[in-house]
Amino acid sequence: MPAQIMDSQVLDQLTIALQPVVGIHSGVCHGYEALLRGTEAAGYDSIADFFDSCHEAGRLAEIELILRDKALAAFATLPHHPQAKLFLNIDNRVLSIEGDPARRTRAIAERHGISESSVVFEISERHPLDTGLDAVATFRHFKRQGFRLAIDDFGTGFSGLQLLYYSEPDYLKIDRFFVADIAADAKKRVFLAHIVTIAHLLGAVVVAEGVETEREFRICKEIGCDMVQGWLIQRPTLSWTELQTHYPEIERLARLDRRDAGSDQRIIADQIARPEPLSIDAPMEKVFERFRSDKSASFFPVVDGSGVPVGIVRDQELKDYTYSPFGRELMANKSYGRSLKGFTVHCPVADINTKAEQILEAYSAVERSEGILIVDDSRYVGFLSADSLLRVINEKNLAMARDQNPLTRLPGNAVILSWVCQALEDRAEPYLLAYFDFDNFKPFNDKYGFRLGDRAILLFGELLTKEMAAAGGFAGHIGGDDFFAGFKGEAAAQAEATCRRLIEDFARDVESFYDDDTRRQGHIIGQDRMGNTVRFSLMTISCVAVHLAAGREARSSDDISRLLAAHKKQAKQDPDHLCVVGLTH
Repeated sequence: MPAQIMDSQVLDQLTIALQPVVGIHSGVCHGYEALLRGTEAAGYDSIADFFDSCHEAGRLAEIELILRDKALAAFATLPHHPQAKLFLNIDNRVLSIEGDPARRTRAIAERHGISESSVVFEISERHPLDTGLDAVATFRHFKRQGFRLAIDDFGTGFSGLQLLYYSEPDYLKIDRFFVADIAADAKKRVFLAHIVTIAHLLGAVVVAEGVETEREFRICKEIGCDMVQGWLIQRPTLSWTELQTHYPEIERLARLDRRDAGSDQRIIADQIARPEPLSIDAPMEKVFERFRSDKSASFFPVVDGSGVPVGIVRDQELKDYTYSPFGRELMANKSYGRSLKGFTVHCPVADINTKAEQILEAYSAVERSEGILIVDDSRYVGFLSADSLLRVINEKNLAMARDQNPLTRLPGNAVILSWVCQALEDRAEPYLLAYFDFDNFKPFNDKYGFRLGDRAILLFGELLTKEMAAAGGFAGHIGGDDFFAGFKGEAAAQAEATCRRLIEDFARDVESFYDDDTRRQGHIIGQDRMGNTVRFSLMTISCVAVHLAAGREARSSDDISRLLAAHKKQAKQDPDHLCVVGLTH
């Protein structure tokens, strides 16, 4: 229907829905994506059909500006819009059209009282970039106008890594295809993990789109995504009053799995320097004054109006003007046109909830970087210098060493207890807790000595570590010949098979530790605890596995300890050396 596209009745039927983009660690709303609605009522088969018709009629750029006006008007009605971002989709086919959509959008935003730094343009992969387009110049022009950039639908379109390379985005939005059923798809988890790593190395914030279930949320969080968007949080709505600034359910889910990041966060917070940032709109006179008043500072962080880091401004970029006879006066002259935006340079950014190793990786990817900006819910909180980052890594390594078993290097009792408590608190997910205990370990130790006994313990530690890595479980070493394994979600359903495999593999592999005669006989002659001479079978391992069903009643760690102890004898007497207990209520 190209002829009807500019018809006022058609345009009146089009409206804007908003959907929140939320911080994965806290549930705080970072912004809203504007989504077109009403195209079917206007006579089009789909939204894509509508835009294709606009393109065929040569009106795509014009219609996009009209819709952008509607979206900005809707966003301006939100009382908290100065602290939020508006994500606006832009069709790649518009980028090569004359008319400067960036400047025209800036004029619309100013009319609605919205800062350009609050607007994020989403560049989709669904249409290829024009071969004659100078992509780098185009994207830099958008950024010079003060806008942020996001790549939408990443991984499903034409441009892929080429678009990521050229656009230098502030946000990377992962398409729903890679999020759907990710808990059950190991290939998707690996793929998404690598995408997140690349995005963070380039300084981009990662948004997982289309998150619909708690399991998808948890995997996205574990992999390192920064934000989430989807039906789990809220569906797109035309009733803008329904939108919230904070989603408590997301915060609750995030709290359930802060086991590993929590200790990192405390260490990082202790090492952060907190220099007062400069606003991106600050006049150059104020910038010079900050450097003059603090001569020890070689740079200052720069943030936009909502406190989101833009980069840093360094004294070395200002030296030409500082030492020029009329440099500072020239910079103070507004008609000259140079502002703080022109002197702000990129600096890596990491969320305070990110693991220390990932922060180090992001810092290492940027040559000659002063350090890394630390954010919480994308808002600036401080700065980690290279020296401070090394201290964070060192303190974490020391803490890990304290919490590890010195023989197997597996997490020890404190970490195991923390994992169990987290599992008991999370009654929305199924779990399986497994306790492993060697059979006939003492006679083996008495006959062959402690050194070979340690080798047997190391053997099972290595088998357990390998199986947990494959199954997505947690491995721990309680001490001596006692071990622990934990599984949650989809992994819990397959955990019994994993425990059986561990029992069988250990019994097979540990036979090589015995001498030939003992292996042929199938037993050791030794003394029991009462001093009686008896035959002991070759060493095996037994397991008590406790299923914790979703929706169960609250339990304490003491309850679990008593349950494991009560069934330990039963596991040792079972032909398969496995006793499975179910807690369904």
